[in-house]
Amino acid sequence: MKHNFERFELKSFLIEALKDNGINLPTEIQERLIPAIKNGQDVIGRSHTGTGKTLAFLLPILHNVDPASKTTQHIIAAPTRELATQLYEVFTSYSQTSEDPITTSLVVGGTDRLRMIEKVKNQPHVIIGTPGRILDMLNQQALKPSAIKTFVVDEADQMLDMGFIEDVDLIASRLGEDLQLLVFSATIPEKLKPFLQKYMKNPKQIEVEAKGASPTRMEHWLVPDRDRDREDLLVRIAKKVNPFLAIIFTNTKDSANKVFSRLQKEGLNVDCIHGGVPARNRKKVLKKLQDAEIQYLVATDLVARGIDIKGISHIINYEIPKELEYYVHRVGRTARAGWDGIAITLYGRDDQNSIERLEKQKINFKYTELKKDEWTTIEKRSFQVQNRSVKSDDKGANAKIKLPKKVKPGYKKKAKQQMERDATRQRRLNRKK
Repeated sequence: MKHNFERFELKSFLIEALKDNGINLPTEIQERLIPAIKNGQDVIGRSHTGTGKTLAFLLPILHNVDPASKTTQHIIAAPTRELATQLYEVFTSYSQTSEDPITTSLVVGGTDRLRMIEKVKNQPHVIIGTPGRILDMLNQQALKPSAIKTFVVDEADQMLDMGFIEDVDLIASRLGEDLQLLVFSATIPEKLKPFLQKYMKNPKQIEVEAKGASPTRMEHWLVPDRDRDREDLLVRIAKKVNPFLAIIFTNTKDSANKVFSRLQKEGLNVDCIHGGVPARNRKKVLKKLQDAEIQYLVATDLVARGIDIKGISHIINYEIPKELEYYVHRVGRTARAGWDGIAITLYGRDDQNSIERLEKQKINFKYTELKKDEWTTIEKRSFQVQNRSVKSDDKGANAKIKLPKKVKPGYKKKAKQQMERDATRQRRLNRKK
């Protein structure tokens, strides 16, 4: 039986590697981009996580490598060490099946710089790393710019958010005029467009949306905090779901550290990863995740983009992300490869607008609550208090009183008493007149 990827006329070792990994059919982004990249065309691929983007550029790049040439031919830049490391592992797993050796080096921070320079000077066929370290290799003249054929910028919008786009620009400016540039991004912000226009030549642009805003085998639960201690609520939820593996997302490093400490005190099998965790420790955490030694991982959005950890059964959003597009990236970590998944999001009074915007993106939330250690479906509730008016025969008492969004205990009773006092005062004034 003919393998479906064979029609792209890829080298045989790549077809065998795909078979070994149980991959028979190309995804939409692979279908649309592999021929263009293989033929040397510039590409802008707009897609979310889980669309098969990595193989869309990995396969044609490995196909185009000339093993006989002892020069670095392709550079791939990723915004984080973790994502770069993952790309490196995928590349080496596919390249090692080649009869003619294809060499790849990982260039990231947190490792011996001098040793890295020596490795790069040996001219591996493919360099994968973070922008700062790749630029450092160019500055140290370990890399020969004229030999580079392809430059891949993965997660370009995150590069922009993290302030790395200037380094990416400097790398591109040092490479040859005939450079093939491949840019992949979940979104194309306005600030990214000048870079694209500066270096790209009639690029093939495609946009691939995931089927639905999130995986189809996933449920989205919303749990109100009801103005109570959110850490207490999280502990109850974490113990109740008893996941195979749950990632608990927070918006900041400080919040992640507090949640991690609390869950540790509760005796849960938990670890933590964010940008403030040293690179060596982050590597250890990822290794424990791959070996299924952790049940709960507290994380910031550092791992929401691109990191592929198998077996995640639950996503718990301790906070709704400030940038709502990260909601999809977060929940996209689960319900993969045939697994079911549940995304549980804690919310409060200030989250009403964000929830409505997510619902407009066709995310169907189930409003639920943990009552007496059992999950109970509840009515959709709004924290917004509508303007109310006092009904009275006196015109002066008909002024609308806007109640604040954050309502303290006993506020309604006090507000009613205040309205009655205002009405009485107005009647007195009317009698005096």
